[in-house]
Amino acid sequence: MAIKLGVIADDLTGATDIASFMVQNGWKVSQLLGVPNEDTLIPYDVDTVVISLKSRSCSTKEAIRSSLKSCRWLRDKANCRQFFFKYCSTFDSTSKGNIGPVIDALMDELQIDLSLICPAIPINGRTVVHGHLFVNGQLLNESGMQYHPVTPMKDANLLRLIEQQSKGVAGLVDLNCVRQGGLSIRNYLNILRCNGIRYAVVDAMMMKDLMSIAEGVSEMILVTGGSGLGAALASYHTGFSLYSEYGLSKSSMGKTPPIIGRKAVILSGSCSAVTYQQVMEYKKFAPAITLDVGECINNPEYSSYLVDWVIQHMKQSLAPMLYSTQSTDILRKIQRQHGMIQSSNAVERVFAQIARELIYRGFNTFIIAGGETSGQVVKKIGIKQLSIEATVAPGVPWVYDEQSNCWLVLKSGNFGEIDFFKRAQDIQHG
Repeated sequence: MAIKLGVIADDLTGATDIASFMVQNGWKVSQLLGVPNEDTLIPYDVDTVVISLKSRSCSTKEAIRSSLKSCRWLRDKANCRQFFFKYCSTFDSTSKGNIGPVIDALMDELQIDLSLICPAIPINGRTVVHGHLFVNGQLLNESGMQYHPVTPMKDANLLRLIEQQSKGVAGLVDLNCVRQGGLSIRNYLNILRCNGIRYAVVDAMMMKDLMSIAEGVSEMILVTGGSGLGAALASYHTGFSLYSEYGLSKSSMGKTPPIIGRKAVILSGSCSAVTYQQVMEYKKFAPAITLDVGECINNPEYSSYLVDWVIQHMKQSLAPMLYSTQSTDILRKIQRQHGMIQSSNAVERVFAQIARELIYRGFNTFIIAGGETSGQVVKKIGIKQLSIEATVAPGVPWVYDEQSNCWLVLKSGNFGEIDFFKRAQDIQHG
């Protein structure tokens, strides 16, 4: 089986997001964690290889380095001929990057002069209209993302955003063009290319718009965006019916963790408004404790205390939760007191230590919210490759690591309904 698409994702939850959508739309997917090397086995029996990096919030130089290494491995070792740079559907970045610089580096490496910008995923409330990104009907910069602790989004205009952090000019493929179909999109992309446009931002309001886009870009060497386009590309090639706005047509696909012998914990490091609501809801029914940032910074024994707390509460019907998720006001106070970077790094370090210790104590099921938290945990556990299993919510699957015998949910902060944490455990009974 030829590998049809190589995906480079800028964080772990984004990688599992797009992998899940492609699996649900008929493709076989292998997900690799970290930059592959000469010793990485090439999974020849899949349609897509998804490489998950930690390049969203690192230095621009490191993001480019890891992305280019991944691209070269996909091209030279895995023989991929189409590439997908996956970033968050809320375009998480600063005015300096890292989305734009990575796109530029990949375009130069692949010797192309036009790339697509398509973060839309309507089933999760991310739409693009007149080049502006909306989250659940609100402009990106009014959706709560303006308060993001690492990448606050102050503008919703994708053309301005990409031009601020890259070296070319952006153009728009508007909704009228999209709804004329794939041929219309392909022809207009050629017009943009001839006019010196380097980045083609594309409108999409409904999931079926993404099918037209997938048809129009099926022969482009490099596309970039969110998991919605990944789902559409898989659907276009397999003939599977794409997810509708009304539900997941194939949510029963994939395995769920066994109930017998399960030892589960929830670790929530995301401070998105959605995750905050989910945490507050889960606390009504299950044991939960918030991390003290000062203790994370100053007390080297703090992770051991939290591990003991988890073990004391593990026999209840719902998994115990450890969380650093806070409201915007409290988060600002914490950052003023301890510093944004220092507090964030300390919390992620403690989460990783907790996960490693719980593995030693026989825990085998982890439900994790937040891309940074997810990345730190799987790195500490030593996971290198994941299989994509049953879907919990759009873009959030159960994943399994055969080597460690661990089941995980790796949730992007803004995904899932308010009962997500309980639903993730209930679905195991399905």
